[in-house]
Amino acid sequence: MQKLKDLFIKYRELISYLFFGGLTTVVSWVTYALFVGPLGLPVVPGNILSWVCAVCFAFVTNKLWVFDSKSWAWPLWGREALAFFGGRIFSGLVEMGGLPLLMWISLDQPLLGVEGFAAKVVVSIVVIILNYIISKLLVFRKKS
Repeated sequence: MQKLKDLFIKYRELISYLFFGGLTTVVSWVTYALFVGPLGLPVVPGNILSWVCAVCFAFVTNKLWVFDSKSWAWPLWGREALAFFGGRIFSGLVEMGGLPLLMWISLDQPLLGVEGFAAKVVVSIVVIILNYIISKLLVFRKKS
């Protein structure tokens, strides 16, 4: 049991990122399914709205629980928010381009009855990895 605890302590940031990244992905997928399914929006607008919901959720969870940046003092918070949202805009562009591209190359099968959901899953994995790198190296970097 102690070895498991030691592993968690050693990899706490990565484990937390994967956990909250998973929750962020759930927020993205559920809101996408809601916007495209019952609300009847086309794929691209539904994807944009789901992305906005997920980015807002991700900023708070990454700031507080993944990278332990507890200060809400304006200079630090402002820099983090600008860098975070800038990085997410970049990865959002990757997602916005990647989703239709994957659908165009025949990954357009419906999954769970939602059009384009298979492509959404694949592009989400790429975006999770990209977002970790951006957050770790640019947004919530620790001062040495």
